[in-house]
Amino acid sequence: MTTPETQQQGLLDGIRIIDLTRVLAGPYCTMMLGDLGADVIKLEMPGMGDDTRSWGPPFAEGGESAYFISANRNKRSVTLNLKSEQGQGLLKDLIKEGDVLIDNFRTGTLARWGLDYETLQQIRPGLIYCTITGYGYTGPYKDRPGYDFMVQAMGGFMSVTGPVDGEPTRSGIALADLGAGIFASNAILAALFARERTGQGQRIDISLLDAQVALMSYVASNYLISGDLPQRFGNGHPNIVPYQTFKARDQHFAFAAGNDGQWAKLCRAVNRPEWIEDEQFATNAARLANREQVVVMLNELFGSRDAKEWMEMCEEIGIPAAPINNLEQLFADPQVQARKLRIESPHPTAGTISMVASPLNVPTSPTQVRFPPPLLGQHTEEVLKSILNYDDGQIRELREAGVI
Repeated sequence: MTTPETQQQGLLDGIRIIDLTRVLAGPYCTMMLGDLGADVIKLEMPGMGDDTRSWGPPFAEGGESAYFISANRNKRSVTLNLKSEQGQGLLKDLIKEGDVLIDNFRTGTLARWGLDYETLQQIRPGLIYCTITGYGYTGPYKDRPGYDFMVQAMGGFMSVTGPVDGEPTRSGIALADLGAGIFASNAILAALFARERTGQGQRIDISLLDAQVALMSYVASNYLISGDLPQRFGNGHPNIVPYQTFKARDQHFAFAAGNDGQWAKLCRAVNRPEWIEDEQFATNAARLANREQVVVMLNELFGSRDAKEWMEMCEEIGIPAAPINNLEQLFADPQVQARKLRIESPHPTAGTISMVASPLNVPTSPTQVRFPPPLLGQHTEEVLKSILNYDDGQIRELREAGVI
């Protein structure tokens, strides 16, 4: 097995992450840091590990779940019983050798073990300590467990997602979890940069709810500025018309005229110059006011040809249109292939696994898979020997005591 020392240096080479996270938000954050070259030490409960190891099917050959594989490459797995006094002592030893500590335990868990931020700074001056919780470390909900589905509901997202006359709908992906993971990685990177100048550590408090509210973006701004509650528009857009899916003769496709110039291009291309002059359609504000009429007449227009013909026309005149791909079509798309968004990696039990590539595309310091998603406890001895200088006897005693 290769080690960080044998690989090409990444942007975060030399940074060590002590990763106490599980499921998705935290692991997605630490995977991004690992992709950038950080040495991520993933601590897991002996015999159990990250909850998502059992979240399947599907499972890769050898038993690793696809869910776990999606968020855990470029990490080394160490099993450690943190409920034991020896385990907590070993954790402190690892923290002394780390740059970043990240957990997504219930609010205040580490503090109850005597590892509050101030104590952590004494153990490891300059440590960056990041927590990811459902609702953050303050407020009346701070002790609630965090579930992406509940946060999508509470955070306003489901109120604006779904069919116009249908029920509120969650995202097809864990949007709050992934958003929190991305925001956490941003905050950690900023804290690392600040430490280079000041030498000081940072306390980072990321919550799924904060992330979901931030992701409401312009929809929240629409409400805050106007006072009008946003509605569900199905695949439509609250501020732009047309900007949604339409039914061509053979299938649906995505189409947008994002400004009045693009609208005029469409009208000329389909020989409808009157739509440019008609005050009901001439401007985006007018089209918003007459959304239903615009959608009806465009569905009638687009129903006369196959989607491929419309997309080719849009490409030619320079207005946006796209197919609605399933995952098979997505990974067969020439642009996706050109960007190498599907990667293959050797794996100790599955032989070879396919993964989604890192979107952190830095050609001058490219990301790479230094470690495939690890087996449970795969690197326990390696880490204890190379980082903490434990010998075989000490490791054997820890195993016999159930600490690792």
